[in-house]
Amino acid sequence: MAYSAEIPYRAYWSTPFARWQGSFANLNSIEFAAHVAKGELAKREGLAESIDHGVLGISVPQKHAFYGLPWLAGLVGLKDVTGPAIMQACATGVRTLLAAVEEVQSGLSSVSIAVNCDRTSNGPHIYYPNPRGPGGTGASEDWVMDNFNCDPLGPHAMIRTAENVAMKHQIATSEQHDAVLVREAQYRHALADDSAFLKRFMTLPFQVPDPAYRKTAATLDGDEGVNFSTREDLARLKPVVRDGSVTFGGQTHPADGNAAIIVAKSDRARELSANSKIRITLNGFGTDRAALAHMPEAPVPAARKALAAAGKSFSDMDAIKTHNPFAINDILFSRETGVPVDRFNNYGCSLVWGHPQAPMGTRSIIELIEELVARGGGWGLFTGCAAGDSAMAVVLHVDDGGQGP
Repeated sequence: MAYSAEIPYRAYWSTPFARWQGSFANLNSIEFAAHVAKGELAKREGLAESIDHGVLGISVPQKHAFYGLPWLAGLVGLKDVTGPAIMQACATGVRTLLAAVEEVQSGLSSVSIAVNCDRTSNGPHIYYPNPRGPGGTGASEDWVMDNFNCDPLGPHAMIRTAENVAMKHQIATSEQHDAVLVREAQYRHALADDSAFLKRFMTLPFQVPDPAYRKTAATLDGDEGVNFSTREDLARLKPVVRDGSVTFGGQTHPADGNAAIIVAKSDRARELSANSKIRITLNGFGTDRAALAHMPEAPVPAARKALAAAGKSFSDMDAIKTHNPFAINDILFSRETGVPVDRFNNYGCSLVWGHPQAPMGTRSIIELIEELVARGGGWGLFTGCAAGDSAMAVVLHVDDGGQGP
């Protein structure tokens, strides 16, 4: 189905992503997202005044996060805008986009902004009081580290889901490393011509504010903390889990950052677009869940559901992006769909530029749009897994009005 809500061209943005404990480590992710949104909206005439609804996606709590989207909107200057906060781990970016689309589709708003932010750095250490516990003590949790390392349904760490899939589908370490080298080579294309592709949706150089937002603390030329590997370096790495196959080179790294997408009624989208000839329509969403502790299997069935909703197939897609916390994800996706590993995730992916959870899917969708615009339009798919062996996917279409690449 085609939704009546569309994405105005260039009504979206992303910060660079910074490896955890890097340049964004001491910035409250909601305040930081508001700071970035305010600056980006100021560059787009009439856009801020048009927004009448918002959705906040966040998976790592921050101080004052209780106030959610209304707090962020107030900081941006959107004082009449309200809406929910949503958390679905790495699927949050697609989930908030769907929530914004449905708000517009229902007629409850005409222009909605989905802002996604996370800071895996310095995650909260939470104490849950229990006066009736032994000695009157409660339970504690390191929000980021403990949840990376324990799905309570297992219990098991997230890396165990990758090892289970690797064993089930016989995906060797060498094949994982081959995929890593392909992904890093694709990301280099985004850095070509002074990062021309990234500058289509990212303000570079990026001025990193200090926590008081009074001065610039640092300047980034792009994503911070990206590693480029050699086959020899990867071959020297040992699996993280004893008797396993996944090395640190074959998985992503935690990161910090934020990203946002605006959706609007079709007529308003054309008015708010940076180029009214370019139309970005949303045609199908999908969600699914794999068997316990088999998270990398979830993106393919989620993608199939999104494609079915759009009346399309994998062979119809002109560009595909995936969230790949493990190289295993993309190897399995390729085997299940017949799409060669080097034919999707052009210009980069979360395996390379990092994993700040909520904004990861948002940035991937933005990159998907810009890749399609650069090639002269076409069909695109994004799909990615999330905690709890789940996944979400979206199918969209870019019509460039016959302008061509």
